[in-house]
Amino acid sequence: MGLSTLNVDYSSKTYLKKLDAYWRATNYISVGQLYLKDNPLLREPLKDADVKIKPIGHWGTIPGQNFIYAHLNRVITKYDLNMFYVEGPGHGGQVMVSNSYLDGSYTEIYPEITQDIPGLKKLFKQFSFPGGVASHAAPETPGSIHEGGELGYSLSHGVGAILDNPDLISAVVVGDGEAETGPLAASWFSNRFINPVTDGAVLPILHLNGFKISNPTILSRQSKEEITAYFTGMGWEPFFVEGEDPEHMHPEMAKALDAIVERIAAIQKNARENNDLTRPVWPMLVFRSPKGWTGPAQWDGVPNTGSFRAHQVPIPVDQKNMKHAPALLDWMHSYRPEELFDENGRLNAELAEILPKGDRRMGMNPVTNAGHLIKDLNLPDFADYALDNSVPGKVVAQDMAVLGKYLKEVVLRNEPNRNFRIFGPDETMSNRLGPVFEVTKRQWLDQVIEPNDEFLASYGRVIDSQLSEHQAEGLLEGYVLTGRHGFFASYEAFLRVVDSMITQHFKWLRKATDQGWRADIPSLNVVATSTVFQQDHNGYTHQDPGLLGHLADKKPEFIREYLPADANSLLAVFDTVLNDRQKINLIVSSKHPRPQWFSAAEAQELVDKGLKIIDWASTDNGGEPDVVFASAGTEPTIEALAAISILNEKLPELKIRYINVVDLLKLRSQKLDPRGLSDEEFDQFFTKDKPVIFAFHGYEGLIKDLFFDRHNHNLHVHGYRENGDITTPFDMRVLNQMDRFDLTKEAVLSLPQADQYTAIAAEMDAMVKKHYEFIREEGIDLPEVENWVWKGLNK
Repeated sequence: MGLSTLNVDYSSKTYLKKLDAYWRATNYISVGQLYLKDNPLLREPLKDADVKIKPIGHWGTIPGQNFIYAHLNRVITKYDLNMFYVEGPGHGGQVMVSNSYLDGSYTEIYPEITQDIPGLKKLFKQFSFPGGVASHAAPETPGSIHEGGELGYSLSHGVGAILDNPDLISAVVVGDGEAETGPLAASWFSNRFINPVTDGAVLPILHLNGFKISNPTILSRQSKEEITAYFTGMGWEPFFVEGEDPEHMHPEMAKALDAIVERIAAIQKNARENNDLTRPVWPMLVFRSPKGWTGPAQWDGVPNTGSFRAHQVPIPVDQKNMKHAPALLDWMHSYRPEELFDENGRLNAELAEILPKGDRRMGMNPVTNAGHLIKDLNLPDFADYALDNSVPGKVVAQDMAVLGKYLKEVVLRNEPNRNFRIFGPDETMSNRLGPVFEVTKRQWLDQVIEPNDEFLASYGRVIDSQLSEHQAEGLLEGYVLTGRHGFFASYEAFLRVVDSMITQHFKWLRKATDQGWRADIPSLNVVATSTVFQQDHNGYTHQDPGLLGHLADKKPEFIREYLPADANSLLAVFDTVLNDRQKINLIVSSKHPRPQWFSAAEAQELVDKGLKIIDWASTDNGGEPDVVFASAGTEPTIEALAAISILNEKLPELKIRYINVVDLLKLRSQKLDPRGLSDEEFDQFFTKDKPVIFAFHGYEGLIKDLFFDRHNHNLHVHGYRENGDITTPFDMRVLNQMDRFDLTKEAVLSLPQADQYTAIAAEMDAMVKKHYEFIREEGIDLPEVENWVWKGLNK
């Protein structure tokens, strides 16, 4: 950061007059995108055919944001800033499009949208038009990493972006409607995690324009004193710019932003030169302007500007209703386009000269297309951390604790590049990832009280000190969107708190992939722990595996769902996903002591191929089985193997095939997912007609969907059936009939001569009854369950 070498007085009336003209140009282009598809500079009389049949979009937030954007351009040029723009308010798509068009970024990416009258015509027509661009900031928009309308996550994204980017400033515009959401309210705490030495800075800009869709916004009705008290209490220093007279507002905005930028520079200079890691009081801006500023003051006898009525399209004009076209023309001519554009339709050179150049343009900031900046993680060989499972089931270990040792090495190896972080809502220790704290800390810039606090420091690769799934997931999104790697771990049930965030990230990936100019970014890795079948102290509130089904409905090329059954397969999954690109990887993992099953080689095969017939747990000897058992998940695997051992003992002649599934969505048909199994491959695993007993970690409908268009419909799924309580671990399985006794009963009753096996079924019912009575008397599971070990099969 430094002063521009240009000999320019950035606060002079001459300069601010040019800035005002540029702002008028952005407003003009923004209105034009709403209404017009031809005659973009109105140099010909307006005809019906020049207007869209159905103008769609929003106006209310646009002029205020254009004003902010223009002034951010000013400080970028004055101080040579590395800055980009996060558009928090919903449906303000014209802002980033208009500004990137005028500074040339848009045309560089989309050469057909030229900076002349034909290009303006295309720009106007495409907005919110079939085959065109959305009415909000989107992956198609240069300079964006945040989907407009994704209300609540802008500040978290902005902070995630500046972690480990010490020269970067994210200018985050927070709409006052957005500011009322829970995720946004929680994100004001993010200043506790910004290290002024190693990280960049976030500049929150609270845009108070007074109204949402049809109601006033809460913060806009608060006094300056109340707002000051609120943000001061949250640890920010608010600067205010308020009003509606541009002649007054321009110098005030210039003065405020100069002070803010210089305050940020002073904070960073002091911290970096003196190693002062006291939590700074970072500046923020509160910008208050009328909704629909510069638009029609009134319409139909009631106020428009400064009211909720300015939210969308202010004047009812369309191709089939030109009655009010003169009012539209008056509005558009009020920006005096004849002063702004040359004869070819290009922004006048004297206005273009004040804009940032090259990568300093916010539409071309490299972090906003960060696939080109990625440095792959240096990963250890996961086999070095694998357990010796040469005797299946002999070793008992905690999968996540084993992973923690591997991640400890990942942190160490990638410290020089500072491109790997772990995020979560105060659950890193609970999730058994404690080994990472042997080499790093939780990043925390607030007070540390020894010896009560643990693993807190001003610099660390873990951010989990705020109990907010929204914040943790949003920080990770900002981090990967700007080219770095990491994962977010949380309790399984509470991932549902952020499933809409994950959905929005999917939508981003989906549309970004269609843009040839956007490079792929690191995948978003989500780890689910404290899972549904091991809730022995939290109860029904902590029982919901529904994220599996929620994500499985999305486009298959972007979603992976891994259910590793032991530590080695979990290590193999992480080895696969940490340098992955352009996906959302959901990993469901156990953190409790569990038998360990697979060698490192088996684990690698399970992850590479998605599933595997486990010979040591099968008795079909590669031939046609009588029954197929399959499992996906840790506890389902234990119960499936226990059921197989019971069956093998009682019916040693029964030919059993056991399949373990790790990459769940590999079960999809190739008709839906090219990487899925063909019908022939599927039949080789599951046969065409033999009973399949599938023990599953989630809701049963997902497995039924995966089998729907296959040959074999002799399927019996045992998964989560929405039965839960505070109870023993095994009882959670019994409550949902995903236990070894119910699986065994299902298996024998599915055989062709089921009536021959009623005694076995009755015995299994008796065991369930015995279990029921025992746990209510003793409070722990049956010794037959607690002490069960895999002893192999009689083949």
